[in-house]
Amino acid sequence: MATSPPDPDPRSAPQEERLDTLAALTDAIDQVIALATSRLCVFDCDLSDGGWTSAARAQALESFLRLRNARLSLIVHDTRHLETSCPRLVALLKVYGHAMQVWRTGVEARSASDALYIGDDRHYVHRYHVGQPRATLAIDMPAQAKPLVARFDEIWATGEPALGGSVLGL
Repeated sequence: MATSPPDPDPRSAPQEERLDTLAALTDAIDQVIALATSRLCVFDCDLSDGGWTSAARAQALESFLRLRNARLSLIVHDTRHLETSCPRLVALLKVYGHAMQVWRTGVEARSASDALYIGDDRHYVHRYHVGQPRATLAIDMPAQAKPLVARFDEIWATGEPALGGSVLGL
C-alpha cells in the first residue's frame, strides 16, 4: 500500500497574499518575525500601526533576538511614538543593544511612505502607503524581496542612530 508524501511545510512554501486590514497587517508582520532566523529589517514612519506596542510582539522579537547572530535593524521617520508608547521595545534595545539598532531616517528618505518589514531577505510585508492598510505578505520569495531589501538599504544609508541601548547617568 503506497502512501502519499507528507504535505510540505506551509511555513516554507512560497506564497503571496494581499492584505486589506490593519489586523491582517499585524498578523503578517508577526509571521515574518516568526520566520526570520538571522536578519529583520523594519522601515516604518513611526511604528504606530501594526502591533508594535503589544506584549506578544515584544516576546516574538525577544525570541528572535535570542537566536545566534540575529540582527534587528529598525529605522523610522519619527521616534516619539517608539519612545513614549513602546516601552517593551525600548527595554529590548537596552538588553539586546548588541543585536538591535534603532535609527531615524535622513532628509533624503523622509518622503518614503511605504513601510517595509523584511525577514532574512526572503519573507516580507510591504505596506504600499502608511495612510492605507493595504499591503502584500510574501513568504519564501527571495527574488521578489530583493528590490525591497535594496530599498531598505537605501533608506538605512540615509539614517543616523536614534536610540541607544545604554543608559548613562551621572
